[in-house]
Amino acid sequence: MTSTTGTAADADRALKARHRAMWALGDYPRLAADLLPELGRTLVEACGVASGDRVLDVAAGSGNVAVQAAKAGASVVASDLTPELFDAGRARAEAEGVDLEWREGDAEALPFADGEFDVVLSCVGVMFAPHHQPAADELVRVCRPGGRIGLISWTPEGFIGQLFATMKPYAPPPPPGASPPPLWGREDHVLELLGDRVTDVTTERRMLTVDHFDRPEDFRDYFKAVYGPTIAVYRSLAEEPERAAALDGELAELARRMDRGQGSTVVDWEYLLLTATKRRETVPSPR
Repeated sequence: MTSTTGTAADADRALKARHRAMWALGDYPRLAADLLPELGRTLVEACGVASGDRVLDVAAGSGNVAVQAAKAGASVVASDLTPELFDAGRARAEAEGVDLEWREGDAEALPFADGEFDVVLSCVGVMFAPHHQPAADELVRVCRPGGRIGLISWTPEGFIGQLFATMKPYAPPPPPGASPPPLWGREDHVLELLGDRVTDVTTERRMLTVDHFDRPEDFRDYFKAVYGPTIAVYRSLAEEPERAAALDGELAELARRMDRGQGSTVVDWEYLLLTATKRRETVPSPR
């Protein structure tokens, strides 16, 4: 007879295997290089990463943040559940003339010691861990007392948050206990996750301007080709061509609705930038 604990562990392993496979679909390193390079620089600068810092980039993907931190002189570990993304990251690091460590790791159970890092960062990465509280607990755990934590997360109201809202009716139901990724882009949610374990918290909503696409349909086709979550939704619709066609129309309409360009498609993607310091003293547990 299988124990309840064993069943839960098996289910979690299966869930993480699906997540790993999803992010290996398409070409996320291409998307990060085409659309997101400034976010890595933004997060590294916001957290004051400098020479001598020991830095962890959680859910690092192909190292958009990690490479920038290494360029600032830090000693960097890039960790991700999907090591298939690391080859592109290593090539980018080599091209930039920096060296860093790449480690496979689950954001909800990081393979690092308590307080091992001076700075713990995640740029539109940890937000995709299905269980938000364990992921937040790990960010705090591996940061040293007095160290810094920095996060960039897409907001629910912003373009990527609305992309996920658009895809949701077409996607398989989420697993029990999983929370929507864009909740990390809500100040109240992420502050509750981190709790009293951090201080000196700053939050700011900013925009990433994306002008990579000529037409709304070009955005849709690009995401269908390179972005794992979008590819996974379309694969789930393989036997439902009418629903796939309906999603085609909705994704193009999303870009059209939020387009402020003239002659090309220009869309502002809203994100939440959060920085915080891990408390030096231990916060007493409530009695």
